[in-house]
Amino acid sequence: MKSERKRQVWMRALVGALAGVTLGLIITILISAVQGGGEYAPVVPALAAEVGSELGAVALQTALCALLGGVCGGASVVWQIDRWSIARQSGVYFLLLAAAMLPIAYVLHWMEHSLWGVVSYAGIFLGIFAAAWIGQYLALRAKFKRIQQKLDEEVGKN
Repeated sequence: MKSERKRQVWMRALVGALAGVTLGLIITILISAVQGGGEYAPVVPALAAEVGSELGAVALQTALCALLGGVCGGASVVWQIDRWSIARQSGVYFLLLAAAMLPIAYVLHWMEHSLWGVVSYAGIFLGIFAAAWIGQYLALRAKFKRIQQKLDEEVGKN
């Protein structure tokens, strides 16, 4: 890997880690607002019980949210590898995210600890990834069409 690309991976990973911690906090606030009955629930109770304290569980969740955000940010560099096909970029990015997300979600009790829990969480993850990918693809396709129209107009003027 070129040194410039390595630098990009690390910088994006750092920004992603900060975003991961921030999003993790926002999600706990939203979940608490909807389900907490006026109380703040920073972690899933099963995680606090497993770790032995709410503080330890919050520390673990914060570290793993940073790791997850770092992986998402660092992995985003694959979209800049022009010699790769969109299928290869998408596959590598998906595998990197899934390799981080699924174990982290399991450890943090974001999914039920059963075969069905893992399968259903993986399915939801795949569905969200596919929806985001399709949305990005359609947006880029529309942008390229607008650029092509402008180019066609400019060629027509000359």
